[in-house]
Amino acid sequence: MTGIKNTSWLADPVPGRPCAIIGEVAQAHDGSLGFAHAFIDAVADTGCDAVKFQTHIAAAESTPAEPWRVKFSSQDATRYDYWRRMELSESQWAELKTHAEAKGLIFLSSAFSMEAVELLYRIGMNGWKIASGETGNLPMLRRIASFRQPVLLFTGMSGWDEVDEAVALVRSAQAPFAVLQCTSSYPCPPDAVGLNLIPELRARYCGSVGFSDHSGKIYAGLAAATLGIEVLEVHITLSRRMFGPDVPASLTVEELTSLVEGVRFIEAAKAAPVDKENIARSKDHMRALFTKSVVAAQNLSAGAVLTELNIALKKPGGGLLPSQFDSLVGRKLRRAVAHDQQLREDDLE
Repeated sequence: MTGIKNTSWLADPVPGRPCAIIGEVAQAHDGSLGFAHAFIDAVADTGCDAVKFQTHIAAAESTPAEPWRVKFSSQDATRYDYWRRMELSESQWAELKTHAEAKGLIFLSSAFSMEAVELLYRIGMNGWKIASGETGNLPMLRRIASFRQPVLLFTGMSGWDEVDEAVALVRSAQAPFAVLQCTSSYPCPPDAVGLNLIPELRARYCGSVGFSDHSGKIYAGLAAATLGIEVLEVHITLSRRMFGPDVPASLTVEELTSLVEGVRFIEAAKAAPVDKENIARSKDHMRALFTKSVVAAQNLSAGAVLTELNIALKKPGGGLLPSQFDSLVGRKLRRAVAHDQQLREDDLE
């Protein structure tokens, strides 16, 4: 069972298609181009359809006064310094995109400034994730929507009014889109996951929906797959021992592989409705092995009256049914029946 493994979903993200599964690297590469390439290989190995990064240009998106979300390292004096360390050059982003596509992955990266949008557009991005903190950034969203390429709207910090406005803008530009439920907590506890909002998003916006999971477990993603989402994004880490603020909200390579397999299993199961009677008929050979028949509980002579004590239910099946047991009590045998022999209708008067 395989997923998208090409850009066809991005060309037309409509309800009912297989779920596009995105391995989110975010800042887990810690500013290392080599690590970024290693993550691409790891995401490809899991069976995901896409790999996603974040494109930060510190001077374009932030100020030195920006506070830390999590002060996890003494290496960077400020969060602004951290963003600067996370910057990659345009040629390096192009290199990562080429690598991802060579591995059969869709390449995505979230932009956090107009400059990042233009950089990603120049290297040939063909789909856009709008990070939860940028959903209300209408000037940037307007520019991205003008490309008329697929837009993934994340809603982890937004109320309905802000999401409504973002959807209206993208829809007016005639760009295909999906709206994703997520909660911007790292890790996200189960009581904040918000699976109930997935069908609500579908009904409200009449289009594709998805789920971005920050729980650090595979369970919520599997549950979301049963709801028929079109997009699933999950953070990935190479190891629980890696350093960084997103590790608790991420899946290991092995866990993400299990999640992908689980989603494909669920999709295959949902795509094949089962008819109960057809299944029962196809298992006739199994019934003979696992069901029981009415048998003599002892040697019985001709003329013996059947009682609850001298007949029994034993495997294999194929003889008189267990459901006939009560109706056989009180009937007489036409011929002798040996102990453990299955009774037949023509044995009875």
